[in-house]
Amino acid sequence: MTAPATVEIKDDIAIITMDDGKANAINPPMLEALHACLDQAEKDAKAVIITGREGRFSGGFDLKLMMSLPGHEVKALVDGGGGLALRLYTFPMPVIAACSGHAVAMGCFILLSCDIRVGTSGAFKIGANETAINMVLPIFASELVKARVADDYKTRSMIFAELFDPETAREAGYLDEVVAADTLLATARQAADSLKGLTGSSLTGNKLLLREATIATIKASLPDYSTPAARSR
Repeated sequence: MTAPATVEIKDDIAIITMDDGKANAINPPMLEALHACLDQAEKDAKAVIITGREGRFSGGFDLKLMMSLPGHEVKALVDGGGGLALRLYTFPMPVIAACSGHAVAMGCFILLSCDIRVGTSGAFKIGANETAINMVLPIFASELVKARVADDYKTRSMIFAELFDPETAREAGYLDEVVAADTLLATARQAADSLKGLTGSSLTGNKLLLREATIATIKASLPDYSTPAARSR
């Protein structure tokens, strides 16, 4: 069975691709695969690019699965998403998102966890739709919105569940740049190549200092995800 996320490392850049053949839903197999890819990146790379399949970055948590789970397992899955977001947000090297299409709910929180976000132009939706589906944002998600979404868009994003096209998502703070689909990965690689020399304790230290308050609040809301087994729950 093909893993829903794979990694290829070339020229010190790890390209992690999510592709479950569908919506790139965040569920235990996807979390396990992404953490395995990040483990390899930590060993063998100096920068990370995370992307999705054509037209789809990630549709968020696997809602069909969540509806079938008891409450404590739903919480474990959501906490697992928070653990992934926290790992990306504190990752000890530059992390670039190459947003290949729709990025909704947990998909947009992955974007907000990355250092640089390049998106592809097109008829895609990006944002947090939790209010529209009768859900309250978990702490990790609300903290990422507070930290990275532009002030004029926070209410529209977090309370009114507005989804944005890529150009508006750039204005809102979900993306830093929007490019044509055929230049997406090349643009992300260029960013990764220009930043990979910064990998080291100074980059990590300054990343943690800049994001100190947000990281502390997210950490306080989550179980201990310091072990691979716990992270992939």
